[in-house]
Amino acid sequence: MSQFMNSKDDMVTEAIDGAIATSGGALSRLDGYPHIRVVVRSDWDKSKVALVSGGGSGHEPAHVGFVGKGMLTAAVCGDIFASPSVDAVLAAILAVTGPSGCLLIVKNYTGDRLNFGLAAERARSFGHKVSMVVVDDDIALPDLPQARGVAGTLFVHKIAGALAETGADLDTVTDRAKRVISSISSIGMSLDTCTVPGSPKEFRIPEKMAELGLGIHGEAGVEQIDFVDANQAMTAVVDKLAAGMTEAEHVVLLNNLGGASVLEMSVLAHELVNSRVGDRLKLIIGPAAMMTSLDMRGFSVSVHELGEGDSVLLSAATSAPGWPGCLAIGSVDVLPLPDGLTPIKAMPSPHEATRSFLTECCKVLISAEDDLNALDAKSGDGDTGSTLATAARALIKAMDRLPLADHTQLYRAIGLELSQTMGGSSGVLLAIFFAAAGDASSSGMPMRDALQIGLERMQQIGGAKPGDRTMIDALAPALEALKAGFPAAAKAARAGANHTATLSKANAGRASYINPEQLSGHVDPGAEAVARLFEHLAG
Repeated sequence: MSQFMNSKDDMVTEAIDGAIATSGGALSRLDGYPHIRVVVRSDWDKSKVALVSGGGSGHEPAHVGFVGKGMLTAAVCGDIFASPSVDAVLAAILAVTGPSGCLLIVKNYTGDRLNFGLAAERARSFGHKVSMVVVDDDIALPDLPQARGVAGTLFVHKIAGALAETGADLDTVTDRAKRVISSISSIGMSLDTCTVPGSPKEFRIPEKMAELGLGIHGEAGVEQIDFVDANQAMTAVVDKLAAGMTEAEHVVLLNNLGGASVLEMSVLAHELVNSRVGDRLKLIIGPAAMMTSLDMRGFSVSVHELGEGDSVLLSAATSAPGWPGCLAIGSVDVLPLPDGLTPIKAMPSPHEATRSFLTECCKVLISAEDDLNALDAKSGDGDTGSTLATAARALIKAMDRLPLADHTQLYRAIGLELSQTMGGSSGVLLAIFFAAAGDASSSGMPMRDALQIGLERMQQIGGAKPGDRTMIDALAPALEALKAGFPAAAKAARAGANHTATLSKANAGRASYINPEQLSGHVDPGAEAVARLFEHLAG
């Protein structure tokens, strides 16, 4: 897998310099590349307790992203997934420690414990006050005598950092850090492994499986489970966390392990706040990428039982660029639609034949979802099938509130339903189509003529015409042939749809942005949907 890097040997140093150059002067680094990679606060005056953390790179924005007023004073960066050297840690301690002393915040990995621990001993021999805490928040392996330190470390960075900023002494800051560590639990889940620069990717997680309890260095999880959806994934994670949670109020940290999209993380946030522990969650940090594992397509959840003063410290201001903020969890606030946008809906009326006809049409589109998506992937963004299927499912659910016995009102009601449930330009165009057909029908026009008026209005507003490689290439000839019956209409629709495969230029829709070579030989998905619909009606 290709990655945006020059060479793996220079990747960390170049990334650090990039972060510093774009920090607006807030960050600086010590000399000593490539063996000593230490980022420090540019404004640090050694008047308060210093906080130093770090570890292997590849977890960005940790740890450089959490250097700033109210959080870390310095971050020590090792190679990717490798602990920094004793000299690098010692350099950081000596650079930032004043009379108030220094707290080292270390994740519980052997290399980090040893290197930070030895550096602390050497710094003490120079006369510095140095204390060290070890974070062991990972609950994936409950019987492990040395639990790993993962994203829950950020609770310690923030609470201890904010406390140090108030001028608290080293013992007070250290004791608070230890208390926080004692109540943190974290666990992660991923759908895929990470890609370590310069190394072949490991493909150990099968399709439709998820790995629960994996480490932030790509270590295998405690188990692989079937993956169904976001709800099931979050439930599996929450079930592990709930076993160790009290009924007290907690703060939760929802962390993107690097490869999940913002959209996915928001869905996971929804599932988290509505989970079995949702009523115990008072504050949330994220969802955001905070303690990543390169590009791992997963997430982790960390919880901490709020102690006295923790809420204030978590919410205190910080200049650290990687901190996303800590906010109260609230309910979804729903405001009424503005006047004029609340739709006036026709009175529902039953008509079994019409219900059956519409339901069968919807089922055709639902069954074609995967095929139409595959066609659209050749010329668009691969969602035509899903867009039509989603609208079809919504229409089936709305059947009881539709005026099925009044076809004039039914056209308008279908248009309204599509405008609300069908995404993209297709939803708008089809809403226009049915609304115009309803207006025409109200004047006494028969069905085919009313639909023809709808087509003309859709073309007028949408701008597409036959030959532009859209659904109109199948719909226009089908409606023209409909006066001879559904078999003739189906034949005309299929011919129109097949013709789109010979058109190497689209003049409307997203396919108009695609190179001709990618279009040739592929039927337009919208036209294919129309053809399949008429073929079903003809059958």
